Amino acid sequence: MSQRKSATKINDEHRRKADALHQYEDTDGHFSLVRNFRLADLVTIMNGVCGSFSIFSSARYLLTNDPDYLWSAMAFPLAGLMFDFLDGKVDRWRKSSSMLGQELDSLADLISFGVAPALLAFVVGLRTYLDTVILTGFICCGLARLARFNATVALVPKSDGGKAKYFEGLPIPSSLALVGLLSYWAKEGWIVGQKGVPWGTVLLWGQEGGRGEVHYVSLIFGCWAAAMVSKTLRVPKI
Repeated sequence: MSQRKSATKINDEHRRKADALHQYEDTDGHFSLVRNFRLADLVTIMNGVCGSFSIFSSARYLLTNDPDYLWSAMAFPLAGLMFDFLDGKVDRWRKSSSMLGQELDSLADLISFGVAPALLAFVVGLRTYLDTVILTGFICCGLARLARFNATVALVPKSDGGKAKYFEGLPIPSSLALVGLLSYWAKEGWIVGQKGVPWGTVLLWGQEGGRGEVHYVSLIFGCWAAAMVSKTLRVPKI
């Protein structure tokens, strides 16, 4: 019986994708992509805009050492979360959704809640070779988690209202908790160039300052990455 329900969900998802493809096949001409945007899609893009501004603000901080840029870089992902919540509400208000919107949502989330937080961690001091390996893994796990969500969303049990009952693994916007932690460190001066990153580093091989050195707190990002791609961790959806 459960296999039959799963097959029905998959068939429904295939039909929905086919209908969405026809929408774009039937629209030709210049700016046809833009003309197919719904209001919720534009809201989703604003999430990506916030993530991009965070990245550029981080870069400007590295160039100028102006703390205003650092605080801006930490604030923009929070603004992105606002747009991330808002696009779903606009979808339900307009009673419309699209395959394009689903893909846009994942890509925008990757920028605002994957790349931007990882770069912020680098900015505050996680800059050793192994630190960057772990931060790269964090971004890639966020990417894999979003791809899995898009591919399997039809199989997740739904409530009477049609919403998924839970998330498989930590949702990528949860990385804002890490941004909050980095913000606290910045406030206390626990960043590179001031008091230094808390708990310091451990040397796994080689010489100090070499490729074998890693900050202890990088493990937080590593554990967060593992939690995002976990299949057994189920977070109830509110």
